[in-house]
Amino acid sequence: LVELVESGGGSVQAGGSLRISCRASTYSYTTYSTYCLAWFRHAPGKEREGVASIYGGRGTTYYADSVKGRFTISQDRAQNTMYLQMNSLTPEDSAMYYCAADRGSCPIGRLRTADFAYWGQGTQVTVSS
Repeated sequence: LVELVESGGGSVQAGGSLRISCRASTYSYTTYSTYCLAWFRHAPGKEREGVASIYGGRGTTYYADSVKGRFTISQDRAQNTMYLQMNSLTPEDSAMYYCAADRGSCPIGRLRTADFAYWGQGTQVTVSS
């Protein structure tokens, strides 16, 4: 069982930056480094979109085309915390951001919600023009 808690959301003007965090608490013997961690976002009227992932063991990352070059996913294993640094934000980035986790390597290619068993409650990011 993994509990995920997001923090750091808020409001920012277009062109600005924001960093959101996700702290994971594991209740099994499995170490944090054997999980795939990801960020998804969900805007009203749109499908939930996987924006970035990182595999704890190797630090291998993936980014959706919509955020590539602007967002950076990272982790602090000592703190069991994952981060998403978001730069050059636009109003199209406004959404509820969720962190997700699942045991094993990250999926190859596009992230799907069905690939992740554990989810946080979400943190709202609002970008104004």
